[in-house]
Amino acid sequence: MKRINFKPSVLILAAAVVLSGCSGLNKMKKNADQINFKVTPEVLESHASEVDVAINGRFPAKYFHKKVTLTATPVLKYEGGETEYQPVTVQGESVQANNKVISYNGGSVSYKDAVPFKKDMSKSELYVNITATQGAKSVDFAPIKVADGVLATSERVASVPKPIMGVVREANTSGKYDPNIDAFQRIVPDEMMADIKYLINRSNLRKDETEKSEVKALQDYTKKANENDRIDLKDVEVSAYASPDGSIDLNTELAAERKNTSSAFLAKKLKEAGVNVELKTKYTPEDWEGFKELMEKSNIQDKELILRVLSMYNDPEVREREIRNLSETFTDVAADILPQLRRAKMITSVDLIGKTDEELKAAAKADPASLTPAELIYAATLFEDLNDQLEIFQSFVKVYPNDWRGPNNVGYVLAKQMKYADAKPHFEKAEKLKNSEPIVKNNVGAIALVEGDVAKAESLFGAASGAGEEVNYNLGIVSVKKAEYDRAVRYYGKYQDPNTGLAKILAGDNNGALKDLDACEIPNCWMTEYLKAVIGARTAKESLLFDSLKTACDINPSLKAEAKVDMEFAKYFSDPKFKAIVD
Repeated sequence: MKRINFKPSVLILAAAVVLSGCSGLNKMKKNADQINFKVTPEVLESHASEVDVAINGRFPAKYFHKKVTLTATPVLKYEGGETEYQPVTVQGESVQANNKVISYNGGSVSYKDAVPFKKDMSKSELYVNITATQGAKSVDFAPIKVADGVLATSERVASVPKPIMGVVREANTSGKYDPNIDAFQRIVPDEMMADIKYLINRSNLRKDETEKSEVKALQDYTKKANENDRIDLKDVEVSAYASPDGSIDLNTELAAERKNTSSAFLAKKLKEAGVNVELKTKYTPEDWEGFKELMEKSNIQDKELILRVLSMYNDPEVREREIRNLSETFTDVAADILPQLRRAKMITSVDLIGKTDEELKAAAKADPASLTPAELIYAATLFEDLNDQLEIFQSFVKVYPNDWRGPNNVGYVLAKQMKYADAKPHFEKAEKLKNSEPIVKNNVGAIALVEGDVAKAESLFGAASGAGEEVNYNLGIVSVKKAEYDRAVRYYGKYQDPNTGLAKILAGDNNGALKDLDACEIPNCWMTEYLKAVIGARTAKESLLFDSLKTACDINPSLKAEAKVDMEFAKYFSDPKFKAIVD
C-alpha cells in the first residue's frame, strides 16, 4: 500500500489561513485613509482646565473585516511629550466579545473624553493610534492626525481674588452720640438734658430744682460748647409740660407759664456765662407721650390696662376719666408718674468735631493707642502706600488684640501686595476671632482660590454673601474656572478689567469684552492688550490684532514665545507682520 504524506497539505492550509488573516489586517491598514474622523471642536480647546474631545469615526462599507478587533487611542502630541486619552475598542461581526460592533457594510463609533490641560499643549496635534488584531496577529497603523490644539484662552483667567478690608459697618441712626457704636464719624452729634420739676398746678421755680447738679451740669456743658473750637453749639431748647390730669384749659395755661419761667431762668444763666444763643421754646399742655413712656417702664399694677386705654382713646378727657376709674391704681399713678411730667425739659444739642485727617495720620504713627478702633482703621485708609497701611494695621493688632479686624486687615494689605502665603495665617486668625464674619469668609476663600482649591473657595464665597461686590467678583473667577462663562459675566457686574473682558470673550461677546478692556484702568497691563489682540484675531480686525499684540509684547517680551504657539493666532503664524512682532 502506498503511504500518503499529509504534512505538506496541512502546512499549506495553515499558511493560507495565516496569510488570509494577515491580508485582512494589512488591507485595513493600507486603507486606513478611508476612515473618516470628525473631531469636535475642530481645534481643541481648554475649558475648566481640561481638554475635551469628541470624535465620530465612520468606517466605509467593505472596510471592516468580520474577524478583526480594532483599538483606537487618541493622543495629544506636543513638544516635550504626549498625553493619551482613553482607548476605545470596536470589533467585526464575527468577533466574540462585548465591544461596539462595526458591520462589514460600514458603521460608526462616537467617542468622548477629556484630559487635564498642560501649558505645553498650547501648540499640539491630535493623532489617533490604531492597533488591529485578528487572532494572535496584530498590526499597528500609521498614526492618523485628526485635529490641532489647544486653544487655551480660558486658562488666562487671573487668580487674583479681591480681599475685603474689615471696616466698621454699624451706623449711628439715632442722631445722638452713642459711645457704644463703633463707627468713625468726623462730626458726632451729642446732647445733654436736664429737667426742672414743678409742684402740681404751680409754675414758680424752686431753688432746690434750679440748683440741682444736672441743671448746673447742663449750664457748664453749654458754656464749654460755646468756648471749645472742637464743639459746635447747635441750639438750646426749652420744652415745658403739664401732667395729663385736670382740665385742658388749666393745663394749657400752666404749661405756657412754666415755659416762660424756665426759659427766663436758663437765658439769664447762659448770659452770665457769656453764651450768646437764641433759645428755642415750646410747651405741651398734656404730656401723654411722656406719660406712656413712664408707664411702660413702671411696675404699676394694671399697667397693661392703662396702656390699652391710651391706645383705645384719643380724647384726653376720656383717657383721664378711664384711668381715674381705676381708683386703686390711679393712686400709684398720681404718686409715681404724674409728678415727673410737671416739668420743663432743657436740652443743649452740639456737634463734636473730631480730629482732622492729618491729626489722625500723625496719631496712627506716633500713638495708635490714643485712637479708637474706628479712628485707627480710618487713619490707615488715609495712606496710599500699602506698607504704611500694613504698619498701622499691625499696630491695631497690638492695641486691640481681640478685634478680628486687626489680623484681617493685615492679611488684606498682604493680599493686595500679592503675598497670599503671608496673608493666610492672618486671615485664619481673624476667622478664629469671629468665625461668622462674611468678610473673613471671603478672604479665606481668596486664599483657597489662589491655592487652586476652587470647590473650597466657592463654598467660602457662598458663606460670604452680603460682604460686598468683591465676593461676586471672586465668584466670577470661580465661574470662569468652571467654564460657566455667562454666569461669570453676571457675577463680574460693573467691574472692567482683563478678567471681565476674558469672560465676555469666552461667552461670545467680543464687543462687550473690548469695551471692558478699553475701560480698564490698570497701568501698563499687558494682559489687557493681549486680549485685545485675541479679539482682533477672532473678528479679523488685523490692525487691532497687530497693534495690541505689539504693545503687549513691548510691555512683556516673554509674550512673544507664547504668541508664537497660541492657536488664537494660528491663521497669522506665517504672516510677516505677525512674525515681525513675535520673532
